[in-house]
Amino acid sequence: MSSDSQLSTYVTLISSDGFEFIVLREAAYVAGTIKKMLDPTSAFAEAVTGRCTLGSINGVVLEKVCEYLYYNLKNKDAKDVPDMEIPSELCLELLMAADYLNESQRDTSLNLVGEWTPSSMAQDEIPD
Repeated sequence: MSSDSQLSTYVTLISSDGFEFIVLREAAYVAGTIKKMLDPTSAFAEAVTGRCTLGSINGVVLEKVCEYLYYNLKNKDAKDVPDMEIPSELCLELLMAADYLNESQRDTSLNLVGEWTPSSMAQDEIPD
């Protein structure tokens, strides 16, 4: 694919347990890893097919990640955006998924769990 006009508006994210989530390409681009996978100038198969298999993320976690991608897209220019509701039993898995999905954009935090990011954990700044 050589131009943006040939890119599909939607992409499919596939969890480790086979669940498929069809999301707007623009929303998927919030995650650096997915953005790189879908880059039309890359040699990745995902760039051609528009399907990203995320083998380390299960369906329950990927569903919450997709919710976040849209939440982030919707609120990208807003100020004082409230935190998303995150079930406590998903916090660790979401933190690991956020770390993986934002691998290529370390300077901009894919912050799925409020203020709790890997860098804040390293600095012992875990919120109440």
